[in-house]
Amino acid sequence: MQYDITAIIEGYAQGYFLMADEDNVLGWYGSRDRTLIPLDERFRYPKSLRRVLNQQRFTVAINRDFAAVVEGCANRELTWISPELKEIYWELYQTGWAYSFETWQGDELAGGILGIVIGGAFIGESMFYRIPDGSKVAMVKLVERLRERRFVMFDAQMMNPHLERFGAYRVSDEEYQELLYKALQQRCSLI
Repeated sequence: MQYDITAIIEGYAQGYFLMADEDNVLGWYGSRDRTLIPLDERFRYPKSLRRVLNQQRFTVAINRDFAAVVEGCANRELTWISPELKEIYWELYQTGWAYSFETWQGDELAGGILGIVIGGAFIGESMFYRIPDGSKVAMVKLVERLRERRFVMFDAQMMNPHLERFGAYRVSDEEYQELLYKALQQRCSLI
């Protein structure tokens, strides 16, 4: 099935995101407050993860296995990534909007983060791991990459305890829209 990629990107550029409900019906959602991952000194992670990073057990790749990252993100008891949304992500990937930021241990996919890049905004859709610390290392390395590439924001959409450990914080919809507008004026590239 062909999707109107332009309309989908416009939806994200207005601050909405796609999710499927328990009946796999896809819809656009917004939020009164959004969760951002800091790209400045507020970003933090546990000391135990610093040891893992120093051991260099993982390598990082972008889009080495996009489809496997989408599957990994969707593979949970309750998922909002429906078969239709997987197809949309694939089309967004093929047209240069969606990316998988991955960690690998040898030839095994350890974890990854699925996201959409629009201007200077990285909109994180989901993350997963198969090997302990795989997604945490991906988070640290992705933040480093976004900083290097001068991204304005890393939108994590909704808060959870895992993201809080990295310094994630909430902003009002008004603050979010201002930051998103600023991010959309930039031309950043993940690769």
